[in-house]
Amino acid sequence: MPIRDFLEKTEQYAIEIINGRQRSTSDRLFRVLLFLLSRAYRNVVQLRLTLYDNFIIRRQALGCFVISVGNLTVGGTGKTPVVELLAKTLAARGRHVAILSRGYRSKPRPWFDRLRAAFAKDYNAIPPKIVSDGKQVFLDSGEAGDEPFMLARNLLAQNDRTGVAVVVDKNRVKGGKYAISHLQADTLLLDDGFQYIKLQPWLNILLVDSTNPFHNHEPLPLGLLREPIKNLRRADFIFLTKSNGGNHLRHLRSFLKRHNPRAEIIECNHEPRHFQDVRSSEQVNLDYIRGKRVAALCAIAVPESFENYLTDLGATIVYRKRFVDHHRYRAHELRDFINAANKHHAEILVTTEKDAVRLPELPAELPPFYFLRVEINILDGIEHFHRCITRICLS
Repeated sequence: MPIRDFLEKTEQYAIEIINGRQRSTSDRLFRVLLFLLSRAYRNVVQLRLTLYDNFIIRRQALGCFVISVGNLTVGGTGKTPVVELLAKTLAARGRHVAILSRGYRSKPRPWFDRLRAAFAKDYNAIPPKIVSDGKQVFLDSGEAGDEPFMLARNLLAQNDRTGVAVVVDKNRVKGGKYAISHLQADTLLLDDGFQYIKLQPWLNILLVDSTNPFHNHEPLPLGLLREPIKNLRRADFIFLTKSNGGNHLRHLRSFLKRHNPRAEIIECNHEPRHFQDVRSSEQVNLDYIRGKRVAALCAIAVPESFENYLTDLGATIVYRKRFVDHHRYRAHELRDFINAANKHHAEILVTTEKDAVRLPELPAELPPFYFLRVEINILDGIEHFHRCITRICLS
């Protein structure tokens, strides 16, 4: 079995155990192992935070606005559309924005270059990957990572809006310095940066999935928490994503306020906008799939959210295929999906925007194949969002 397939199967098995699906004695023993690793992980995370909080390890400042956007949990909060909204709004207000990303699961540099970069004192020796300078996209999703590529493509300069640069490097201090000196950035958005405490943020924005805020409240690998819940006290603004505006959120709001009374809370959801052809980029409205038989393909942290959009829009899902989060599709997997969709008499193939950038070369003969374009819609706390933008733009 190829190493990639083995790792994905192991990840899927661990997710099943985390979600309490124990079917055998070996499953229960594996859960005990995860519990012990989880306790060790939590202690290491807290020790690291303590070292930074007590200035034993120093954070680095870059001399410009750094806004960190991130989660307490692993995946599934809908972070990318929030980063896009922030970048687009700041660029429209005249800021020169660069997004700093680690390029999760992007193609690594050659090992010799990585070795040289580890010991290079000058960041120009091995510069970061420039996905986009705001005017042009230079890398594909394999080189950049799916999320940086998607952001770069969606945030190019348009009309009177300045484009947003996207820079990828695991060392985001180096990436930030490069964006300031070479791309004239004056505002840095640290994508997935809540745990990247090496870089001193000016604002911390935390995203919380209102449908499943903290999973089972356990740290990795027994749960999905990257750090203990109490650390949400670092947040200046909290976005409650996937909100439906219901009254049940008052308990979650109360919980968050107990841990962080100073943070402003903004409720938002991810609103479908249109479908877009994966090959031609032609857009069709949301009513296009109403009453149609659909085959759904995705590799995201919470596939149910995507599939629920399709059923809410009136489609009948006759076949669904799920892979682990960030899976990069191979030609035979796409071919198998198309064949299965045909066997189930699907009229349309649908995937997510993130998945669309990870598809291999499309076959010549292809049924109608679209991705769903989703954007952030603020339901409550719009005044807090504007206050956040104004604090940056007027400082």
